[in-house]
Parts: sequence; structure tokens; C-alpha cells
Amino acid sequence: MEVVVAKSAGFCFGVKRAVDQVYEQLKRNDKPIYTYGPIIHNEEVVKDLEEKGVKVIEGEEELKQIHDAVVVIRSHGAGKRVYDIMEENGIEIIDATCPYVRKIHKIAQEQNKEGRRLIIIGNDSHPEVEGIKGWGNDNTLVVETPEQVETLPLTEGERLCIVSQTTFNYKKFQDLVEKISETRYDILVLNTICNATQERQVEAKRIASEVDAMIVIGGKSSSNTQKLYEICRRECKNTYYIQTLGDLDPDCVNSVRSVGITAGASTPNHIIEEVHTNVRVKF
Repeated sequence: MEVVVAKSAGFCFGVKRAVDQVYEQLKRNDKPIYTYGPIIHNEEVVKDLEEKGVKVIEGEEELKQIHDAVVVIRSHGAGKRVYDIMEENGIEIIDATCPYVRKIHKIAQEQNKEGRRLIIIGNDSHPEVEGIKGWGNDNTLVVETPEQVETLPLTEGERLCIVSQTTFNYKKFQDLVEKISETRYDILVLNTICNATQERQVEAKRIASEVDAMIVIGGKSSSNTQKLYEICRRECKNTYYIQTLGDLDPDCVNSVRSVGITAGASTPNHIIEEVHTNVRVKF
């Protein structure tokens, strides 16, 4: 059996940087250590950190109860109000926000000052999008589907700035921008999709179109992994979404000639290697 592993599979720069910073704090800091939200969309990594004493803060109200501690802001980033609360409570901030996400925060602030209304193309409930909204203002809008574009509460002559969640599907981003542009507003479009995300999606699509079965590895709550699965599923009907090797049904791949493997940005290399090794050796 031929097994093809995507070169772009696994930890991206931003996620690896965030995870590394938490482990570094465990080595050098005696204060209680928290992360604002799960540091990564991977249950194994989060569980390992919890066993080492790292606690997860789920929201602002919980954050307000913490003092004299270290809080690591995950790569998804957080809204300005989160920073304000930590500063008010004397919390040591370790900011592991992905540089690509931080750039969008700055865009949100700058475009607000310029008088443009911010439209974020992405999932409204995703922590990255929630953080971006926290650097905008009350007029900030989020859109994910063509149907939502139809109901955007825009006024004639309004000046707009469109950005994207960094892990959003590039083709869908283009389609939504085109649909919004049909309204003929004064629009500034900034493609803020991470280059690594685009490369991972393009490579996954190519591999899926060339193999008999495709395995996509990642956490079920990982937005970028879900998008990889959608892309691969369109190219290869035998596409399987797993979190670990234990989720893989051998019957899915034991009778095919070629298998492709890709993984989301929150998938550790050892999980990818374990799946690769077992598929290659056992099937």
C-alpha cells in the first residue's frame, strides 16, 4: 500500500509557539498557571497540561476571580477586555496570540478609527473570531454563509473593511467577498487567512484527489481540521476524520491501494507518526 503524508500536516507555527510557552512556564514559574481557554484543540495535550497543574479559564467572569497568577493567552487571541481584566488583577500575562491573529486585532482597531465598519468572515462562535470582535466595536459583523450576507444590516454608502478568520476556507472567502461586493459599498478587502492554512488546504485537496482513501487527523472542535475534512471529502468519498489511531476502523483502509494522511494545526507530530506507521505496517 502506498501511504502519502502531507508535508504541511500538524502543528503550525502559532500553535506550537503557544504550547511551548505553557510548558516553559511550568519549568520556570512558581505561580499558579492558567490558559485563557484550552491552549489547543487537542484533548491529549490539554489533558497532559492539566495533569501537570495547568488550569483552563473558560471566560471573563472566571478570570475576574484570579489574582497573583500566570495566564497564557492561546494562539486564538482574546479581546481587549480580557487584557484589561488581567491588568486590573495584577496577573502576569504571557501573550501567545498567533502573529497572524494579532495583525487582525490591529486592523480592527485601525479601521474603526478610519470609520470603516468591520466584517469578519468566519465562525461567529469560534474563539479566534470572538477575540477579533473584542478589538472592534459594537458595529462589527460576522458572516459565514451566502444566506447571512443577504441579511447584513448595512446602510447605503457605508464604508466597510472585510477580514477573515485565519483558518477559513480560501475559496469560500472569495465567494463571500464577491457576494458582499455586489452591494456596491465602499469596501476594503484584506485577506487575513494564514498562509500555512492555505498551503495545508491546497496540499490536502491535491493528495485527496490522487488516493483511494484519505485520513484527516485532528480534534473534533478544531475549525481548521473540519475544513480540511470538508475539502478532502469533496475530492475523495473515502475520507475519514479521526482524533487518534484508536478512532480508525481498519476496514476503511485495508483493501485500498493508496492512502493519504493530513492533519490539522493542533495535531501533535507523534499522533501523525503513529497513524502513519500503523497504516503502512498493518494495512
